[in-house]
Amino acid sequence: MKTDNPYILVVDDEPDIRQLVFEILEDEGYRVAMAKNAAEARESNLSKQPDLVLLDIWMPDTDGITLLKEWQSENALHCPVVMMSGHGNVETAVEATRLGAYDFLEKPLSMAKLLLIVERALEASHLQRENAGLKLQLTETVEPVGKSAVVERMKDQLKRLAQHEARVLFVGEAGVGKELYARYLHSHSNRRDGAFVHVAVGSIAPENSAVEFFGKEDQGKVYPGLLEQAHGGTLFLGEINGMDPETQLRLISAIESSSFLRVGGGSPVQVDVRVMASTRKGLEEEVRAGRFRQDLYYLLNVVTMQVQPLREHSEDIPALLSYYVDYFVSHEKLPFRKFSMAAQNYLRNYSWPGNVRELKNLVQRLMILGAGDEIELEEVKSALGAVVEDVVSAVPEFFNLPLKEAREQFEKAYLEYHFDKNSGSVAKLASAIGMERTHLYRKLHSLNIKL
Repeated sequence: MKTDNPYILVVDDEPDIRQLVFEILEDEGYRVAMAKNAAEARESNLSKQPDLVLLDIWMPDTDGITLLKEWQSENALHCPVVMMSGHGNVETAVEATRLGAYDFLEKPLSMAKLLLIVERALEASHLQRENAGLKLQLTETVEPVGKSAVVERMKDQLKRLAQHEARVLFVGEAGVGKELYARYLHSHSNRRDGAFVHVAVGSIAPENSAVEFFGKEDQGKVYPGLLEQAHGGTLFLGEINGMDPETQLRLISAIESSSFLRVGGGSPVQVDVRVMASTRKGLEEEVRAGRFRQDLYYLLNVVTMQVQPLREHSEDIPALLSYYVDYFVSHEKLPFRKFSMAAQNYLRNYSWPGNVRELKNLVQRLMILGAGDEIELEEVKSALGAVVEDVVSAVPEFFNLPLKEAREQFEKAYLEYHFDKNSGSVAKLASAIGMERTHLYRKLHSLNIKL
C-alpha cells in the first residue's frame, strides 16, 4: 500500500464494528488505525496526525462529544471528524456539527454511506489545504525574477529536482534568494499543497531549540514543533550552520527515522517531511573545524544548488527593479516611480554586495523618500552613498593589488565564470577559452578551482 494514501483513525468500543470498519476501509486502500476508547484515541492522535477520524459517541471512559470538545479546545486535531452512534437523535447530531464534526453516521452502519462520507470528508479536507496553499502563493512570490541564462538554468534544474524527494542544500551569499529558490522547488513538487515552513536557525536560542523543532507535551496538551507543522510539506532550515550541536544530533535521528519524541512526550511522532537547508558558509570548513556534524552534512547535502550572486547575472537588474517597483506600489500603496535609463545602466554596473535583498531595500527607500515620477542617476548615487567618480567606483578591488596577485584573481574569476557557463565541463571550457586541456588542468589546480 502507498504511504501517501489517507490515514484514518477509527474510534469505537465495540470490537466487531471496529474490525468491520477497519477491513472495509483497508480494502479501499486507506491506511487505518484503531482505538477502543478515548485514552487510546488520544495516544494515537499524539503519535501520528490522522487525515480523518471516525469517532463513536458512546464510549465507556470518555464519550465522543466530550473528546471532540477537548480536541477542539486544545487545537489538537487538524482533520475532519465523522461521528458514529447507535442511539442517534437530532439533538446529538446538531451538537456534534456545532462542535465542528463533518458529518454524523447512524448505526447499524450502511457501508455504502460510510464510504461515501469518508470520500467526501477527505476531499473537503484536501480542498481546504489546497486553498490555504493557494492563498499563501498569492501573497508570496515563488517565481524567481529574470530571464538570464543563470536564472533559467537554475529554474530548470529545480523543476527536475522537484520530481524527486532528495534533500537539497542551497549555497550562496547573503541576499541571493536561497529561500525563494527553495519555495520555487516546493511549489513545483508533489508537496505543493502542503506547508512550506521556514526557520532561521540562528534565531533560535540553543535552550529552546528542542521545543521549537520537536514540540512538547505538557499536562496532556500538545504543542507541535516545526517538524510537525511541516508534515506533508517542506521544512526549510535557513543558515543551517548556526544550529547547536545537541539539536544537530536530534535532527539526524528525526530525518533518518521520520519520527521523534516531543519534549515531555513518551510516544514517537511519525512525520512525512522534505527537508531543505541553506548556508552562506562552506559547511565543509565547519565540519573540519568540528562545529558541524559530518553525518548531518552528508544527510542534508544530497544535492547542492549553488545560487549565484546578482553581479553574475546583472542583465536581470532592470527586470528586478521593475518588479520591486510594482511590488511596493501594490503591497504598500507607494506612488509609482520608474528608474531612468541612466540610473538602470549605473545599477547594472554596481557590485551589489547585498545582492537581491540590497536591491529590494534600495527600491523601497527611493520610493518612500523620493519625489517625482522618475528616479534619476544622482538620486540613486546618493542613496547608495556613491561619492566617488563613476570610473573609480567601477574599478575592481584587485586593481589595488600587486600585479602577480591581481593577475591570479582575474584569472580565477575569469575561469570560474566560464567553467560555470559551460556546465562544469573541462572539455567545453578549454574550447571556449582557447586553451589546451593539459595546460588548463594545471592552471585550474594552481588556482585551487575544484572540478
